[in-house]
Amino acid sequence: MNQAFSRLKLSPDVLANLDALGYQQMTPIQAEALPHVLAGADLIARAKTGSGKTVCFGLGLLQGLKQAIFAIQALVLCPTRELADQVAKALRGLARASANTKIVTLCGGAPFGPQVGSLEHGAHIVVGTPGRILKHLQKGTLNLANVQTLVLDEADRMLDMGFYDDIAAILSTTPSQRQTLLFSATYPEGIRQLSSAFQRSPVEVTVEAQHDANKIRQLFYEVEKGSRVRSLTALLAQYKPASTVVFCHTRQQCQEVCEELQQRGIAALALHGDLDQKERDLVLVRFSNRSVPVLVATDVASRGLDIKDLAAVINFELPRDPEIYVHRIGRTGRADSKGIALSLFIASEAYRVNAIETYQGSPVQLEQVRSLTLPEGFSLPAPMQTLCIDGGRKEKVRAGDILGALTANDAVPAAMVGKIDIFEHQAYVAIDRNIRKKALKVLSEGNIKGRRFKVRAIH
Repeated sequence: MNQAFSRLKLSPDVLANLDALGYQQMTPIQAEALPHVLAGADLIARAKTGSGKTVCFGLGLLQGLKQAIFAIQALVLCPTRELADQVAKALRGLARASANTKIVTLCGGAPFGPQVGSLEHGAHIVVGTPGRILKHLQKGTLNLANVQTLVLDEADRMLDMGFYDDIAAILSTTPSQRQTLLFSATYPEGIRQLSSAFQRSPVEVTVEAQHDANKIRQLFYEVEKGSRVRSLTALLAQYKPASTVVFCHTRQQCQEVCEELQQRGIAALALHGDLDQKERDLVLVRFSNRSVPVLVATDVASRGLDIKDLAAVINFELPRDPEIYVHRIGRTGRADSKGIALSLFIASEAYRVNAIETYQGSPVQLEQVRSLTLPEGFSLPAPMQTLCIDGGRKEKVRAGDILGALTANDAVPAAMVGKIDIFEHQAYVAIDRNIRKKALKVLSEGNIKGRRFKVRAIH
């Protein structure tokens, strides 16, 4: 079957831009859903993160955009700020084929005033989280009367986070004749309610949710009650993954597991709903730049997590829903990488293993926990350390400025400088631990872009 984008009714400029972005062949969700999206139909699409759904709805909402009219013509609702930022970035890339498309991101955790200023200058597309979008509507700083396309991205997570009423309130301010595209990894009852309330005869598209066994190796370990943390530590010692997300059910369990790992000499951070946006940002920065090798997270908090080359996913406890299991493990083994999914369960949870086998249509690989060895004094330190610079986008600090300051006069080898993240008033740079003190001294005593900034190490 021809999976080339050229078989769709897209302009030569759009096709050339897709090619430049590296999109030559459609993913399964794009091949199934794009013809319906481009035809203006409402859609329910079941597709996991990383399946290419942003390109799917992005091409649809950009196709009908009238750049000459400075009114919001498309709205994308996302569960988290991280996902909204990713979606906005992807849409900006797709919009290069059509000049002067203005995309504004409206999320909680960011100052309200500058968002109002951005809206006053006019926008074509808004990407945001339900809470902040609703706040703008209530304050009269956002007008959705001209919305033609509305996208609910990761709708199941927005429902999990309690956003149903907010979504309903937002949708009530948009035209009834709009196109509504609903994307969800799972299909709980709430999704059906949402669809029946706000969509018109939607086309349903489901893309196979299974994972390639050659890309993700799945192993299950039955453990004794009370021995999960020791078994988890043994898994980390056995497989030594460079980056691991450990999934827990609750915020409390998440925090407790993280603290126990830290006491065992394993560099770990927790990601859950009790963190404010600034704390969450810093956790994600440190995990993605390899300053912390283990992230202990809840399902809801981890949505929107975009970590490239995630080596392993560990289920500290198996989810009750096999769809959630498939979604969790799909975070590893992305693109051309291979990954490993390791799961712990006790005897009374064997039914969850059976449910996963039924769902995946194949038996799982059971391993003996006694095959795991825990070396005396095992620890898992991070290869990098994060330095925080008190200057960001607003101070016109760019990644190149930080790299230049570090490598000037061969002070720090460029190969020992890792990922650099720039925020509004802060920047973070990962440094090889072996040279972190020298790097801190270079940045603290020198200039970045001709200015002196406060710099500190994050522990």
